[in-house]
Amino acid sequence: MIDPIAPFDGTRLGLAWCVPFAGLLLSIALVPLVAAGFWHRHYGKVAAGWAMSFLLPFAIVFGFGGLLHEVLTVVLTEYLPFILLVTALYVVAGGVEIGGKLSGSPWMNLALLAGGTLLASWIGTTGAAMLLIRPLLRANAARHHRTHVIVFFIILVGNVGGALTPLGDPPLFLGFLNGVGFFWTTRALLLPMLLTVGLLLALYLAVDLVLYRREGRGTKAVEFESKLTIDGHFNFLMLGAVMGAVLLSGLWHPVSVPSIGGIALAWENLAREAILLVVIGLSWWVTPHAIRGRNAFTWEPVREVAKLFCGIFLTIVPVMAILAAGPHGALAPVIRLVERTDGPDDVAYFWVTGLLSSFLDNAPTYLIFFKAAGGDAHALTTTGAGTLRAISAGAVFMGALTYIGNAPNLMIRSIAEEYGVTMPSFIGYLAWAAVILLPIFLLVSLVSF
Repeated sequence: MIDPIAPFDGTRLGLAWCVPFAGLLLSIALVPLVAAGFWHRHYGKVAAGWAMSFLLPFAIVFGFGGLLHEVLTVVLTEYLPFILLVTALYVVAGGVEIGGKLSGSPWMNLALLAGGTLLASWIGTTGAAMLLIRPLLRANAARHHRTHVIVFFIILVGNVGGALTPLGDPPLFLGFLNGVGFFWTTRALLLPMLLTVGLLLALYLAVDLVLYRREGRGTKAVEFESKLTIDGHFNFLMLGAVMGAVLLSGLWHPVSVPSIGGIALAWENLAREAILLVVIGLSWWVTPHAIRGRNAFTWEPVREVAKLFCGIFLTIVPVMAILAAGPHGALAPVIRLVERTDGPDDVAYFWVTGLLSSFLDNAPTYLIFFKAAGGDAHALTTTGAGTLRAISAGAVFMGALTYIGNAPNLMIRSIAEEYGVTMPSFIGYLAWAAVILLPIFLLVSLVSF
């Protein structure tokens, strides 16, 4: 993966360049509330409109050549790798059918949440979420109260669970590419993750036991109402190929670097994208369509992520460039928050990295603060380990605060709505997540950083 920071000079940009990104975020948050039908039909056009509100002024100020270079850089080195990985995991997971009737009891849901959380660090948050969301939804089909189950699933499986390896979440993979050891995050983030996950699971169980009783159900934890079956085994091989492709791009570094239009494209990244395309094709071709039919597989979750994140990836460019300018950019006060006169403030690194990651792309946000902390992987994994631990935990954990904080969040919401679950709006989910997570994050920051 190539460094995603925009190549033009962020010191030349004022805060007005952040308006298209802010407008897109507000549109995602507010338009579904006031015009749900319009949003469902035209969200892609809204995202494209905000993208053009950045691209056209950019072309005027920096020239068409600068615009073309910027768009190609974003598309080739950031957006296409992102959407290919998301699509591959979605298609592969959609070809695995976990059959049989799970009970949907609080204890069975707890087991699915805990299992998915553990799995997320090894097959990625998107992989674990797409593999388990449908069984969880089927298990709870007869439940009256289901929204909270999906919200905790987004938080745990879609975000916090990815904290232990570079395969779990893109920010940690960027750290791996910049010299952080593969198992450094396992050692450094294990205790903060266990504390966070333990508190979240305990809170979930307490809430669900109350709601389960209100539905007039007994407290007996029936695990299976019919025999559990797994079909679509070929896709487990495909899932391994996806993880292998991601790992390959971090370990194999050929000397020669091809380019398109002056944009460097590493061979390892091209190999990864080629493998992902093959995986998508093979999974779709080999998996019986009956399996995807029983999984209620549709392309809408991927379409929504593809269209909205295309707008986000484009409009976020000036925001990230200004942040990358550090103390010389228009957002210098944000950068100064993480430093004290006597050195880095690890608690501030956790909160600033995390809160920005919940609204910006958490991978480049991680990289900005990785560089702000010195950018030396050896130093940051030894004498500066506390600072890197704070940056890593903030980027991974706080992606759970919004629907756009991490790619699985929107996909989980979209799949849940297709199964008839009433999900919170953007602002509603933010309120849910803030109430659940902010007290836990405050405790974690006091204990761990």
